[in-house]
Amino acid sequence: MGSGAGGLVPAVAPIAAPVHGVIGSNQVMDEGVNCTWRLHIRHLKKSDEGCYMCQINTSPMISELGCLSILVPPDIVYGEETSKDLSVTEGENVTLNCQATGTPKPRVSWRREDGQHILIRNSTSFSSSYNGKSYNFKKVEIYNESKLHFYRVDRQQMGVYMCIATNDVPPTVSKRVALEVNFAPTVQVQSQLLGAPLGTRVQMDCSIEAHPNTINFWEKNRTEMLVDGPKYEIHEERSGYQVLTALVIKKFTEQDEGIYVCTASNILGKAEGTSRLYRLAEAARGSRSSSNTRPTSLFFISLGAISLFSHSLCSLR
Repeated sequence: MGSGAGGLVPAVAPIAAPVHGVIGSNQVMDEGVNCTWRLHIRHLKKSDEGCYMCQINTSPMISELGCLSILVPPDIVYGEETSKDLSVTEGENVTLNCQATGTPKPRVSWRREDGQHILIRNSTSFSSSYNGKSYNFKKVEIYNESKLHFYRVDRQQMGVYMCIATNDVPPTVSKRVALEVNFAPTVQVQSQLLGAPLGTRVQMDCSIEAHPNTINFWEKNRTEMLVDGPKYEIHEERSGYQVLTALVIKKFTEQDEGIYVCTASNILGKAEGTSRLYRLAEAARGSRSSSNTRPTSLFFISLGAISLFSHSLCSLR
């Protein structure tokens, strides 16, 4: 008895071991060549598995028994047994499930489609923090289980996951499952207090995290919504659930002093951050005397950071 995709079973040669074939459709043909009889099973099916006997009606009768086992490539079971794309709220418990059939029994594993590590909540490993809270995760490249559990899922675990099933019978199969984690916006401005000289270009930065996507806008003194134009530039960069928006005042004037509000809102909530912009004292050009010249400093001040520019000035106005 021979092995291979055709499932060839010699009728006369002794059979020492079971024969393995690969599943397909089913046709049976008998042929005799040089007193050798062979049974060909084309396009094997699982139902073809079993023992076959070749019998020659001589006196005495001659027979030979051969057993065929079918190797079935993996196949992912669709329906309730395997997860579809999920959209959940941050903090919920989530399980991604993937079931597969095949012979031998397939090995099922998970990995992220983007190549990043899978984060599993843990008390001892990788640590991350946002919004004033600290989180611990175990980082794995491949998760070798059919069920992938997320306890109190958070935004960092959002992404597309690949369920992969293999049993060494080609082809390996996979299924994509997208996990969306929804949460209300959080907003953080880079500087809550910002000072600049008149006539300079001023930029205020605002970081936003949210899903689904937010509507973002800037206001001045909570009365005037700001838009791109001759006076302002508004920039926005988006990466996943993170957005960086910047408001640029092209030429700072006295009328620009005030409170600037960065606001983000989606269906789950609304958040804002504020920056107070004020003018710094200007350097004067009054005195022409060079004998009393000494270094004087101009400060661009923001909360938590000071940039220092030193100039040689005669006096301050």
